[in-house]
Amino acid sequence: MTLTFEDLPPGRLGTFGPRRVTREEILAFAAEFDPQPMHLDEAAAQRSMLKGLSGSGWHLCSIMMRMMFDGFIGRTASLGSPGVNEVRWLAPLRPGDDLMLEADVVEARVSKSRPETGIVTFKCTARNASGQALCEMISPIIVMRRASGGSAQEAS
Repeated sequence: MTLTFEDLPPGRLGTFGPRRVTREEILAFAAEFDPQPMHLDEAAAQRSMLKGLSGSGWHLCSIMMRMMFDGFIGRTASLGSPGVNEVRWLAPLRPGDDLMLEADVVEARVSKSRPETGIVTFKCTARNASGQALCEMISPIIVMRRASGGSAQEAS
């Protein structure tokens, strides 16, 4: 079943995962996209404020996007996103972390300029196995409405 705007009211959408992050993928991502010492070199990482090898925040965002796609966006009538409103890196991504993704709908409103669509804003939080929040992302997605139209969530 394809999820439409009407299927995404404010509240908890779900928890997705786990997704294990390996040392090798942290190093590979960093080597190509974010070659800072704390993402590539164990000794330099130990001397950094992170006190050990950590994945790039951009790597974590990429993993979160994949988890969002596999968890719900892949079955949503999504037309894309106008961007990300906020990203906060809260704690380091470590080799061997098993990530879970919590997804909440924080706002759902009908588009004033394109009423056949709605704008659904998600807050996603990536947590490690101990429950520590590593990253929070708030992002709107443009979603098709059902052909029947009408909803209690219509914006004025």
